[in-house]
Amino acid sequence: MKIHLDTDLGGDIDDLCALALLLAHREVEITGITTVGEDAGRRCGYVKYVLQITGRTDIPVAAGADVSLGCFRWQMGFPDDGAYWPESIPRSPNPLDDALRLIERSVEAGATVVAVGPYTNLSRLEYQRPGLLATASLYLMGFFVRPIPDGFPRWGLDVDWNVQSDVAAARHLLATTTPTLIPCEITAQTSLRRSQIPRLCGANVLGRLIARQAEAFARDERHEEIYGQTCPGLPRDTINFLHDPLACAVAVGWEGVTIETLPLRPTIEESGFLRAAVTPEGNPTRVVTAVNAPRFSEWWEDAITRQV
Repeated sequence: MKIHLDTDLGGDIDDLCALALLLAHREVEITGITTVGEDAGRRCGYVKYVLQITGRTDIPVAAGADVSLGCFRWQMGFPDDGAYWPESIPRSPNPLDDALRLIERSVEAGATVVAVGPYTNLSRLEYQRPGLLATASLYLMGFFVRPIPDGFPRWGLDVDWNVQSDVAAARHLLATTTPTLIPCEITAQTSLRRSQIPRLCGANVLGRLIARQAEAFARDERHEEIYGQTCPGLPRDTINFLHDPLACAVAVGWEGVTIETLPLRPTIEESGFLRAAVTPEGNPTRVVTAVNAPRFSEWWEDAITRQV
């Protein structure tokens, strides 16, 4: 199947884990990759580096919406390059229209679009080509729809980076398209585990890069201590959450989830954050409502180390 990935790779390492999954999946043809939350092509440079070391420079890549546009709520920070990447990686900037045209070509080619960063690129394309994304198979990682189950992090709406970074874009997409949502209360149940690092290290060049970044992320974010040792629903050696890989897995048809159609309407809270409210007046929307998280963690690891 054809997939277009819209990503903010270069911050939280789950974007790299998601791209690795798509590259490893034998039945996936990546028609394009666009980046969002850009800093003069820095994220695009990271993506091109990953494609270079995996021998996939045939995949077109374009830098999308940049922080200079002024549409993002928060500063788009980056971890230390020296800790996360084995060499210096050049930036790869281009005009925003290049990214929008790349998404447009992917949609016209019949690709499923998976957005695992803020939805700015997709919203801007929808303004340019009204109705185009409504014809596409669209998967969005983000939103809170139902409460997080007991045993998992007690997050608020402010943790929803993809939605809350550009609320206007998220609201626009939810109102004008018919996406499948992979919400935060579901992805919060997934885990990248320390016990997976040795197998990743021994797998291939991309597995070694993920392992390197996982070790650095563990030092910087201390999720084992903050979540693994305090949330009984998570493994104690949880380094990070596999938010974005789960979104990609759902898009390619992984069967370990439950998907329901719920009536959703975007509503703005007094805090200025956006919620996908379940209301009879909402638009029927496909939402992932359950996941077999341990099975997914194993499936993702197998995909990276053996291909699926």
